[in-house]
Amino acid sequence: MKEERIMKKRMLSLLLTASLAAGLLTGCSGARTENDDREDALSYDDARAEMATLLKKVSVRNVDDPILDIYSDEVSEAEALADIDTFPITVEGRGDINIEVAAATEMSADAPDDWMNEVAKRFNKEQYTVGGRTVSVSVRKITSGEAVTYMNAGAYEPEVFAPSNFAWGEMLKASGIGINKIEDRIAGNTAGILIRKDVYETFIDKYKDATVGNVLTASNAGDLTFAYTNPYTSSTGLNILTAMLKSFDPDNPLSDKASEALLEYQKKSPPVAYTTAVLRNSAKKGIINAMVMEEQAYVNTPELKDYVYVPAGIRHDHPIYTFDWDSDEEKQAAQMFVDYCKNEKSQKLATEKGFNRHDDYQAQDPGLDGAEYLAAQKLWKQNKNGGKPIIAVFVADVSGSMDGEPLNALKSSLINASNYIGSEHYVGLVSYASKVTVNLPIEQFDATQRAYFAGEVKNLSAVGGTATYDAMLVGLDMLEKKAEEIPDAKLMLFVLTDGDQNEGWSLNRVTPIVGGLQIPIYSIAYNYSNTDDLERLSNINEAAIIKADSDDIANQIRNLFNVQL
Repeated sequence: MKEERIMKKRMLSLLLTASLAAGLLTGCSGARTENDDREDALSYDDARAEMATLLKKVSVRNVDDPILDIYSDEVSEAEALADIDTFPITVEGRGDINIEVAAATEMSADAPDDWMNEVAKRFNKEQYTVGGRTVSVSVRKITSGEAVTYMNAGAYEPEVFAPSNFAWGEMLKASGIGINKIEDRIAGNTAGILIRKDVYETFIDKYKDATVGNVLTASNAGDLTFAYTNPYTSSTGLNILTAMLKSFDPDNPLSDKASEALLEYQKKSPPVAYTTAVLRNSAKKGIINAMVMEEQAYVNTPELKDYVYVPAGIRHDHPIYTFDWDSDEEKQAAQMFVDYCKNEKSQKLATEKGFNRHDDYQAQDPGLDGAEYLAAQKLWKQNKNGGKPIIAVFVADVSGSMDGEPLNALKSSLINASNYIGSEHYVGLVSYASKVTVNLPIEQFDATQRAYFAGEVKNLSAVGGTATYDAMLVGLDMLEKKAEEIPDAKLMLFVLTDGDQNEGWSLNRVTPIVGGLQIPIYSIAYNYSNTDDLERLSNINEAAIIKADSDDIANQIRNLFNVQL
C-alpha cells in the first residue's frame, strides 16, 4: 500500500529539469532566506528529502509526559456554540413590537444578496401597527443550517424563521420545536447543478439528461468531477445530498443500499467543500467541472457564465415559520411582514435580485420527513471520507501576540470542537512560538487521546516569536511518518495562527514541499487581517482558509471539523 501511495504522488511530477536539480542543491544548502516560489517544483521523493534537510535546522521539543485532562465534563452542544450575536443583525427594527427574522444568507447579506434587508427597511418605514403599537422587523444573517443547530440546542429563539427550503422547518419539527409554517414562498428559487459548457455538451451526448443520478454515474466513470457543499450548514448541500441518496435507492434513500453507494461515491469524489467560495475557486482552477449552487447565486456570479445551470432536488422558495413561543401580537406582526414581502413592489425587487426564476420547475422531492433529513445528515457524516481514516495534526500559534483572550478563546474552541472528531481518526498536536513543541504525538482519537489533547491544549501559554513554517514542517513530517503505519489514510494539517511568520523558514522555502507532498493545509486565520500568505498556502492543495475572530472562532472550527473530520 505504501508503494502505491508513493507512485500516485510521483505521478504529480514525473520530470525534473537540470535547472531544477541545480535549484534543489542550492535549496538544501541550509540557507533560511530564499525567496523563490516553487509550489509545483518538487516531486514527492524530493519534497521529503528537502523537508528532512530543512528540519535539521528546526529546534523541536517533545513533551514527554503530556497532561491527561480527566476532569473535563462532556460539553453540551449549546456550550460548543459561539454567542448568537456572531451572526450579525443586518437590519435593526425599533418598533414597540419588533420581530427578529433568522434569514437565509442569500437574502440577508450584502448586495445583491440583500433582498430581505431592503424589504425590511421599507417595511419599518411604514410604521404599521398592531393594537395601537408600532411594528418593526430585525433581520439576522444566518445560514439555515446554523439557525437549526442553534434552535435545536436551545441557544436561539427568533420570532420568525426564513430558511432556504422547507427541509429545515421539518427538521425543527422533528426535534420537538413548536413551529408553524405561515407561508410556503416569499422569494422563489431553485438549487441545482452547474456543469461547464464544454463538458455539458459531451455529457448530454452520452447521458442524455442532466439528472442527479446521471451526474453521479458520469462522476464515477470519470466523465465529470462533481463537488458539493456541507449539508449541515448549506441548504443546497442538504438538498443535493438527499437527491443523491434518492438516486442511489429510489424506494428508500436511507437504506443500506443507499449508504453503501454513497460510501463508494465518496471514495472517488472530491472532498465536500467547506463553503461555496471553495467550489468557485476549484472550478476556476479547473479542478472540478461540475458543482452545486442556488440559481440566485448563479445569476449573480458573472464569472460562472461558462457554466450551464440545471435545477435539481426540492425548491428553495423561502417558506416562513413562526413558533409556539411567539405572542399573538408577534404572530400578527409576522403575517403583516409576510404580506409586505409578497406585494408587487417587493416581488419586483426579488426578481431584480435574481429570485423568481424557473417558476415552472417541479420539485424532485425525496419524500423524507424531518427525522429522515436529520438521519441523512448523520449518514453523510459516517460516509463522507469514503471509509478512510484521517490523520490530522493541529499546529497552534502560541506566540506573544496570542496572550490573553485570543489564546483563551482558541483553547476553548479547539477543545469544544474536538467533540466533532470521530474516534476512528488519528490526531496529534504541535504548538510553536520561536521554537516548536510536539505536545502530543499522533494516536487514534479514542477517549484517552481526547483527554490528552484537551489537557495539552488547556496547558498552552503564549510567549515569543512566530516560527509558523518551522512548526508546519514538523507537523508534515509527523503525518508522513504516521502514514507509513496507516497507508490508506487521508492526511490533513490544520494551522491556527494570528500573524505573519517572523522567525525560522520562510513561506517560499516550504511551498515546494507542500506541493510535492500533496497534503492539504487548512488555515485558521485568527484576528488576522492580511491573510495572503495563508491563502497561498491553503490553495496549493485545495484546502480552505477560515478567517475568524474571538467571537466566531468556535463556530468556524466546529463547522470545519464537521466537514473534514
